[in-house]
Amino acid sequence: MAASHETRARTDAAPVLDYDAIVIGAGISGLYQLYRLRELGLRVRVFEAGTGVGGTWYWNRYPGARFDSESYSYGYSFSQELLEEWNWAEHFAPQPETLRYLNHVADKFDLRRDIQFRSRVGAAHWREETRNWDLTLEDGSRFSARFLITAIGPLSAPTMPRIEGVQTFKGQSCHTARWPHEPVSFEGKRVAVIGTGATGVQTIQEVAKTVGHLTVFQRTPNWCAPLHNGRISEVEMREIRAGYPDMFARCRETFACFLHTPDPRGTFEVTPEEREAFWEKLYGEKGFGIWQGNFRDILVDRKANALISDFVARKIRQRVKDPEVAEKLIPGNHGFGTRRVPLETRYYEVYNQPNVTLVDINETPIERITPTGIKTSAAEYEFDIIIYATGFDAITGSFDRIDIRGVDGLRLKDKWQGGPQTYLGVQVEGFPNMMMLMGPHTALGNIPRSIEYNVEWVTGLIRHMRDHKMTRVEARPEGVASWTEHVRALGEGLLSNEVNSWMTGINTNVDGKQVRTIARYSGSAPAYRARCDEVAAKGYQDLALA
Repeated sequence: MAASHETRARTDAAPVLDYDAIVIGAGISGLYQLYRLRELGLRVRVFEAGTGVGGTWYWNRYPGARFDSESYSYGYSFSQELLEEWNWAEHFAPQPETLRYLNHVADKFDLRRDIQFRSRVGAAHWREETRNWDLTLEDGSRFSARFLITAIGPLSAPTMPRIEGVQTFKGQSCHTARWPHEPVSFEGKRVAVIGTGATGVQTIQEVAKTVGHLTVFQRTPNWCAPLHNGRISEVEMREIRAGYPDMFARCRETFACFLHTPDPRGTFEVTPEEREAFWEKLYGEKGFGIWQGNFRDILVDRKANALISDFVARKIRQRVKDPEVAEKLIPGNHGFGTRRVPLETRYYEVYNQPNVTLVDINETPIERITPTGIKTSAAEYEFDIIIYATGFDAITGSFDRIDIRGVDGLRLKDKWQGGPQTYLGVQVEGFPNMMMLMGPHTALGNIPRSIEYNVEWVTGLIRHMRDHKMTRVEARPEGVASWTEHVRALGEGLLSNEVNSWMTGINTNVDGKQVRTIARYSGSAPAYRARCDEVAAKGYQDLALA
């Protein structure tokens, strides 16, 4: 372990820092940022709360966890050797395979020697007089670095529901994002799942395969579409590998870095028969095509959205035998695609099983968790296992859980109280030398594709500063105001920004997160990269450098 900055000699002219850069998090972004900063010859330390690498894929070990981006489009693209040697087993890899992949990457590039595990960052404070960040871990250890890079992920701060008695349950229980490392058996067990978002859907369809009896507690149904996963043969993998250059080029061109991009036609520019045939085709294809590759107007035109919503509703009614249950599974408060679309494998068929019960907690709210189960306004249920698939304090939540203080001790949480304000989603005014990977207002979409660009842009900025002997960089207030307004304007007219979801900053389980904010960039990834490239090409003059 490096010595504390307080035990080292310092001078006002040249403070001796523990590291040139500290990265928080050893997930996909943290690993790649470490790799790139090492190339610059910097002294880097990654602090990771878990016992291993992987980030999202380390923490989320719940049953059924897997990609819903095609595996081959999700892996890193920076190393030809890595692309040549790794074989994906499934079109949409399950969590264990993804974790093996990220461990392989960490080993291949010898990244672990610069990662400190079991090290959760509790505080990060800027020191203006010495132009550095001081970090304190939860165990009290302290470290200093010129640059602070957050690689903490947009969906990494799990939230428990506000239900009385959660701690009183005597059976086994956990949040999906804190799943036990040892196997959990559902055979013959009475299991409850609370939540039917993307995580809930994956969990439910897997638990249902072996469970004694499953009870699903649903507040908000979601529009789900078939994943159509399958094994990848040796022949297919050879074809995929040969096609990597074209595939990654396509990901750079598409709106959200997926293999899918909106159809150029409008919903009403084709006949009803053509429209129905197109939707049948998309419903039968792999992945996010029905969400990301649909008619260009389904997410902005109410009438177009109503038609695709009706199409998917008819599919649900066809797949669920009990009409009353089917209607409960059809969303009534948002249209298709206006919230994140979970991809599923026989999810709706689960509700045809005699050992599966759906409880609508809008009709019969959960009153409390009891020592033996769950009590609603209508009944009391006994369970052996309760699974909380209740999601995350998204985008800003992982920042809120660290005491981050900038110039004059300003807390980042206070700075963002009315919603995040950023420059390019990378920097925040008043927080010099702090760079965010996949922070608010960056292009999300197919996350690893966005991560690679984010990391490379941050690395380019740090390289520029090193080459020009600069030690301080900060977003200018006018740049933050302009970018934040640009992000807000991009969200105008999107039906998704009228809906309560993590994408609009809503979380009823978190204080202060009951008002919609624009926490995500809604424009295209190519447009985002073009703006960032422009800033870099001008020598980062839009930033305050010294």
